[in-house]
Amino acid sequence: MPKVKTSTKNEIKQELMGIFLLALSIFLFFCLWQESFDSEPSFSIGAIGNFMCYILNSLCGTGKILIPIILFIAGIGKLVKRLKIDYLAFCSIIVILLSILALLHLEQPIEAQTLASGWAGAGGGIIGALVSRFSVLLFGSGGSYIFLVVLIIASVVGILKKSLGDLVKQFFVWLRSFFVNTWEGLIDFLFEEYEEDEENKIKKRTKNKSDKNLHKPVIINHYENEKEEDEDEEPEIANIHTSPVIVKNDNFANQEVKQTDYSEFRLPPLDLLKSSPKVKSSRLNKDITDKIRTLEETLESFDVKAKVTQVSRGPSITRFEIQPPSGVKVSRIVNLADDIALSLATPQVRIEAPIPGKAAVGIEVPNEQIAMVTLREVLESGHFQDSSSKLTVALGKDIAGNPIVADLGKMPHLLIAGATGSGKSVCMNSLIASILYKAYPHEVKLIMIDPKVVELSTYNGVPHLLAPVVTDPKKAASALRWVVHEMESRYELFAGMGVKDIQRYNQALQKETSDEKPPQLPYIVVLIDELADLMMVAPADVEDAICRIAQMARAAGIHLVVATQRPSVDIITGVIKANIPSRIAFAVSSQTDSRTILDMGGAERLLGRGDMLFYPTGMAKPIRVQGVYVSDQEIELLVEYLKAQNKSVDYVESWDTEETETNNSSEEEEDALLAEATRLFIESGQASISLLQRRLRIGYTRAARIIDQLEDKGIVGSYEGSKPRAILMNWDEYYKEFGKDN
Repeated sequence: MPKVKTSTKNEIKQELMGIFLLALSIFLFFCLWQESFDSEPSFSIGAIGNFMCYILNSLCGTGKILIPIILFIAGIGKLVKRLKIDYLAFCSIIVILLSILALLHLEQPIEAQTLASGWAGAGGGIIGALVSRFSVLLFGSGGSYIFLVVLIIASVVGILKKSLGDLVKQFFVWLRSFFVNTWEGLIDFLFEEYEEDEENKIKKRTKNKSDKNLHKPVIINHYENEKEEDEDEEPEIANIHTSPVIVKNDNFANQEVKQTDYSEFRLPPLDLLKSSPKVKSSRLNKDITDKIRTLEETLESFDVKAKVTQVSRGPSITRFEIQPPSGVKVSRIVNLADDIALSLATPQVRIEAPIPGKAAVGIEVPNEQIAMVTLREVLESGHFQDSSSKLTVALGKDIAGNPIVADLGKMPHLLIAGATGSGKSVCMNSLIASILYKAYPHEVKLIMIDPKVVELSTYNGVPHLLAPVVTDPKKAASALRWVVHEMESRYELFAGMGVKDIQRYNQALQKETSDEKPPQLPYIVVLIDELADLMMVAPADVEDAICRIAQMARAAGIHLVVATQRPSVDIITGVIKANIPSRIAFAVSSQTDSRTILDMGGAERLLGRGDMLFYPTGMAKPIRVQGVYVSDQEIELLVEYLKAQNKSVDYVESWDTEETETNNSSEEEEDALLAEATRLFIESGQASISLLQRRLRIGYTRAARIIDQLEDKGIVGSYEGSKPRAILMNWDEYYKEFGKDN
């Protein structure tokens, strides 16, 4: 908290300094403006104003206007950008000011280049006279111009901290961009009349609806008017300061996750991500009009007199909605997919027949210019920002250009499959980044299993991780078994509290006032990058664990995301498919693979590079989405930002549960700190878990285990709600029971 107060005080100082500089610069502007009047103005600047005008005039001469300009820019910078000028930049500004004043004085006639004329306000004032005289003595009159100009250029480089070559390159890039934009604007203006004529022709052609059944297509561009969708609210996890994975009965060896304070943790800013590049849309309407005409003519050549009723243009595809007349079978249009692709000169088209909720058939045609959908663009949308769920993930944009976000808590598990290079890894990164942007480490924990070693290893060190990224397939099976045990342990906690799921459990804990109140439970998301490698090493264990998690873990706040590049029936088995209802299919090589993922065809006609079919649970048909793109550099910046806030990460120490499973029935081994805890309780006269945590600096799980052992030995009393436990023995009774040597 002292850091927050110090930063607030510094911000106030910066703002006060900015206000003072602005006020001073405006006052100097008025002073210099008043001095420019030949006659006495209607307002007065007073003795201070006259004195400051005299000083500026004597020191800077005709360059006196530079002083209030510099002060004004500095004041704005302090207020708006919290401008911090380092020593090099400050010296560079002084050098530029002195050089300009010297150049102004050198512009005077030779006889006027004196100190007396400078003091009288001629040229660059007394400062310009002194600097110019020194420069002339060293370099002469002609060399002084070269010397002073070089000083100005070098000072500009010092302020901007960029090389001269980069500055020249940026200037020519700006110059080229200026001429290109001007030329394109001229082209758009010249073709505007032509496009209006085309639209008038369409209106005339569609005027007689009753006779020819013609309809004017409605063109929906994804750059305009995004639809707003209401998000279902979910109870948030509030006021949480710790993030352990709680196993009350302590069935596992070394599974304690230490409590960590995240009160000063800050979610990453969106500035770490790149913005979407602008796509030139010149003559767009004419291109769509040409495709409408070609499409209708192609259908008519096969005796299908259907008309285009609406056009929706998305980032990567354009969907033409056609309404066939009565008596025309939909299957006839579906079978013409290859012929339509040939007539439109596109690699392939996908036909959705019919469109859900509409009496129309959708023909999806790839765009000539694909607009990149960046992760930042979807994260900035209201769909993502307004969602209250901590498991909200950004997927991309649909064919109408609307942002598509999904709640992993409602899916509740997700299967991602597609061919190599189709966009699975980028999709996984976007899912992880969305959670990192939405949730604090104490709200959501991640378990990453990456048999390919290189895909998810970047995230090591992120405070949201329960353990380092698992790369050994054999250890992955142990990790999944640990998740199953954690799920079972959570259900025991829910039963003891009388609640059904994690949200009600956390809400009930907020009402508790006891010192022994356990921390609230975080959500756990298990991400498996390549299922095929796991199924080759331990197919039975992996399949059983995945099925148990998928069947039961939703209410426990545990969710599963599984990705594979081998969508075959021996990898995506029927049991796994039956228990993972939500799926994402990227481009695949055959319709068989598409049916394995989605139970229907369609993925074989996707374009790749993030083009996907999103099939969430509860939907009748999959949604075509252009997935978001996030680069490796953006992920590295995000990870570095999170790691910088949390130098040490508390991990689960081991996934190994087999030894403790065999010893569950045997007597529990005494904790090494049991004697310390006994001495602490007897001497203080009170016993509580929080006291152990503070004095012995241990986590909640270990403290609870110690106090349970002391209760079994009869040293402390049983749990009594918000009251501390009673001490049942003094030292004499303890020595009598256990002996002085124990």
